[in-house]
Order: sequence, then structure tokens, then C-alpha cells
Amino acid sequence: MQSPASNNNLHLHLSLSHTHWFIVQIRHLQSHKPRFDTKMALPMLQMLLVSDPFLSTSNNRFPFSHIPILPSSRSPQPSQALKHLSRGRSRRPKCSAAAADVGGGLLIGDREEGDSSSILVGPVSEGEREVVDYDWTEEWYPLYLTQNIPDDAPLGLTVFHKQLVLYRDDAGLLHCYEDRCPHRLAKLSEGQLVDGRLECLYHGWQFDGDGKCVKIPQLPAGAKIPRQACVRTYEIRDSQGVVWVWMSHKTPPDLTKLPWFENFARPGFQDVSTTHELPYDHSILLENLMDPAHVPISHDRTDWTAKREDAQPLLFNVTERKDRGFAGWWGRETDQSMPNFLRFEAPCVLQNNREIVDKNGETHYFSGLFLCRPSGQGKSMLIVRFGSTRQSTLAKFFPKWYFHQNASKVFEQDMGFLSSQNEVLMKEEVPIKALYLNLKSSDTWVVEYRKWMDKAGHGMPYHFGHSSISLPKKPAVVEHAPAGLVAGISASSPAKGGLGAIHSPNLANRYFRHVIHCRECRSVVKAFQAWKNALSVLALLSTGVAILISTKQWKTLLLVVTALCLTGAYACSKAIELSTTNFIRTHRRL
Repeated sequence: MQSPASNNNLHLHLSLSHTHWFIVQIRHLQSHKPRFDTKMALPMLQMLLVSDPFLSTSNNRFPFSHIPILPSSRSPQPSQALKHLSRGRSRRPKCSAAAADVGGGLLIGDREEGDSSSILVGPVSEGEREVVDYDWTEEWYPLYLTQNIPDDAPLGLTVFHKQLVLYRDDAGLLHCYEDRCPHRLAKLSEGQLVDGRLECLYHGWQFDGDGKCVKIPQLPAGAKIPRQACVRTYEIRDSQGVVWVWMSHKTPPDLTKLPWFENFARPGFQDVSTTHELPYDHSILLENLMDPAHVPISHDRTDWTAKREDAQPLLFNVTERKDRGFAGWWGRETDQSMPNFLRFEAPCVLQNNREIVDKNGETHYFSGLFLCRPSGQGKSMLIVRFGSTRQSTLAKFFPKWYFHQNASKVFEQDMGFLSSQNEVLMKEEVPIKALYLNLKSSDTWVVEYRKWMDKAGHGMPYHFGHSSISLPKKPAVVEHAPAGLVAGISASSPAKGGLGAIHSPNLANRYFRHVIHCRECRSVVKAFQAWKNALSVLALLSTGVAILISTKQWKTLLLVVTALCLTGAYACSKAIELSTTNFIRTHRRL
């Protein structure tokens, strides 16, 4: 039989264990649930302690003063109670990347390691955060390059979670509907064009440019088409070679918000424009595009300018902060100048401009324009337009499709990083400042963008802000960029699916992400494929004739023809590969 003293020790041990378990659970909720209110946990903990018949006795004198006041910060500090319970245990040094607001700066880890606020971008305090009126539907979104819209088929597109269908009628006019048939909700983008009308291929209902149903094959003779048989239409505008859509049905289109790019209207301005569908959120894409610091490392030797030995601190000067975006100048520290002007404008327009005066005093204008449309959770579609009023002599010797495949290569180099970043943001469920270590000498634009999301994100379906976050109510499946064996198989085949299924969509494959959205690249791939087949057949025929013929001179000539045809077929194969095969870094190749 145990003594009363040993029973008391057992009860005390169990009670303290229950309290310890409760505190650990609160810590877990606080770390993983941003909306968890820790103030509600204090009465619950005190009730637990008071209701325990052993701990509530005055003889035991449990130190209620050691019950921690759980802070609301996302970076929990060890409570006094847990310290009391864990005394004597060995401690290991930990790397803490959680951010805390201390004196307006961003401090990482223990203060003993040094104050990092001089090199890290500090967050805005809760009291200083500005919120503006914003409605994501009252904006113009870039849908497609006008030159790439097919003439003979509808085109399915999305803006956030809204599915749209875009098509050109027999008069050449563009129309945009909600992408679902009012009959049984089939996608109209899977339909066809009949006499300038859009036909649903499920039951053959046809709709005119105003969205009214004008034909139902199953309707009895003499019956009228129901007034409800119509589709919701969206206002669109074709401006400077891009089709834009106004997403609001409550507010009339605001043409003052329709973007206009001055450089693209200058005499002699020429550009190379490409479209890319990408497997990560549009905010991550924008963040990547306004990050010049990663270019020398991630895109080393991809073009004639990116070299990893040029990686260095950058200079930034923010000159504008408005409700709809921000702007400023930037440059390299070694140059001691900031010749590049960056502007972000809501909802998803980013441009980087530069002016150069030549030795004759003539000013030349250069622009990099990025139109990033949110096409669903974990997806985005990007229209890239690089242009200038002065053309490079060397660039004139390369066809446009070569620059298209090089642009695809650039985005593939970043795709693995950004798709995994998308997954982490969804899993952690905390604002950006709790995860990023933003340097003043490289990440200023990234912080400016995420702080703008703090101001306007409440008016979007979801957002990841610097100090705030709003996750999708129904998170979609996050898609991953392929790696290892999967990447090798996917990249080795000029097909959407990577396994010979050329019509199977897969955002991890270049053919699906770019070629199907580019009229020029589709034509080039078809042309090279035709030449490859023709040369292969010709090589086979010349070889057969060379075997049958007995004259040595003709046999030699035919074998030379065979060799030339096979060389040409191989060259066509490599050209097709350039346009359809993913880039894989050398150390990742099998």
C-alpha cells in the first residue's frame, strides 16, 4: 500500500501533466490557426486548475502566477509554466525564422546574435496598416493576345474562379460569356462555331453575340425559346494588342482603369510577345517578376545579360505609393545609379522601363511588360511583352519562335521554386512577414507588393499579404512542377501530357503552357514536323533505291542524299524539341 505522501506526489504529477498538455495544445492551435483567439484559452486553463481538487487546495500552493499570458503574435515565446516544467532538460540551439515586431524592425532569432533590422525590411505595425476600398471585379483583366485568338474555335479562360469563354464571330467581332450552357451547365468553350454563333456540343443549343439562345434542336415545332435560355456576358476591350475583360456586372466598365502603355504607342516601337500558363498563384508570379536580384543566379547565361558573378546588392527608391499600386527606381550598387523605373498597377500589371540616350543625343525607350492574370488557385496566365524603339542587330538574325522558347526556358528555371512556395504558403496559413527574410538590398519591391495586398486584399477572393492573410474558402489542389524521373519523362516528349498523349493537359509541359497559346509557335512546330516526316520518307526511299541499283556512282549519290535527308530530319527534331521540351538543370538530369 502506498503512503499518503506518495499518492499526493502521484496526483500532483498527473495534474501538472494535464496542465502541461493543455498549454501545449493551445500553443499548437496558436501556431497553426491564425484566427485562434488566445484570450479565450486563459479562462479555460484557470477553470481546469481550479476544478482540480488537488491543485485547488491551499496546501499545494500551485503557482497561478506562472500561468502564461499567451501573446497574440505569430511567434510564440516559451511560457513560464513550460519553462518551470522543463527545467533540467538539455536544450539544443534552434534556427528561428519567425518574425516579431520589435521597435518597428524585423528581428530574427535571439537578440544576442545581433540586430538585423539594418538589413531586413521591417513590417508595418498593426496601428499603421492602411485599408482601402477595393473590389476585384471592378478591374480590367488581361485575357489574351489578340493575334493568338483562334478564328475557328472558342477559347476557355478563367479569372480567379470565374470561368469565361472568348470567341470571334464570322464578322470578326469578339464576344465573352460565362463558360456554361444554361441548359445543363456544359462548358461552352468545348463547343464549336456555327455560322458565327457559339454552339454547345452537348445538345446543340446555339447563342448569338448578345448571349441569347437562338436555336434549340429539341424544341417542338412552333414553340418559343424560353427567355431564361441565355448566358451572362462580359464587357471586353481590345487595346494595344491585348483583349481585356471587365469582371463586374454591378458597375459599368470604367475606361479610365483600362491600362495604356505609353512606350508601346511610340513610333518605331517593336516588341516580342509571349503567353505562358504557369502552375502557381498570380501573386507569387508578380513577386517573382519584380525581383531583379534572382536573375543573375537563377537565369545564369540564359541570355546575353544574366551572369551569376554579377549578383550584388541593389539600390531602390520608392517614389509613389497609391491605393492602386506603387512605383519607383532601382539599379545596381556597383553602378551607383538607378536607371530602371518599375511600376505596379492593380490588379495585375507590372512594367519595367528604361531610357537610354545614344551618342547622337537620341533617346531610346525599352520596356518589359508583364500582364499576370489569376486563373485559379495555384494557377496563373502571363502575357510577356519585351520591346524597344531600337532593335538589336544580332536579334534580327533569330526568328521570333527562338525568343519564345527562350522565354519558356526562363519560366521553367523558376517553376520548381515558385510552385513549392505556393504550397508552403497554403500550408502555413500565416502572413508573409512570418515566413520571409526580406532584405532591403534585394526585396524592396516584394515587400511593397505584399503591403499593397494588406491594403486591398480584403476585396479579393483570397490574398497573401505582408501582415494579413485570407485563404480560399475552398482551396484547390496545388499543382507541382515535376522533378527527377517525372520531369525527365515529361520533358522528353513534345506533348502536353509527356507520355505521348498530345491532347492531355499538363501545366508542367512546355507544349501545353506556351505552344497551344501561340499561333506562331504552333505553325512552326507543324512545319518542322511536316519537313521531318518528308525528309524521313525521302531518306527511306533513297536508301531502298541505293540497295536495288547496281551502278556504284548512283549508289554513292543516293547514299549521300540519304545522309543529307537524315541530317535534315534530325535538325527538324531538334527545332521541335526547342519549342516543346522542358528545360531541366544539368544536376537534375538522369
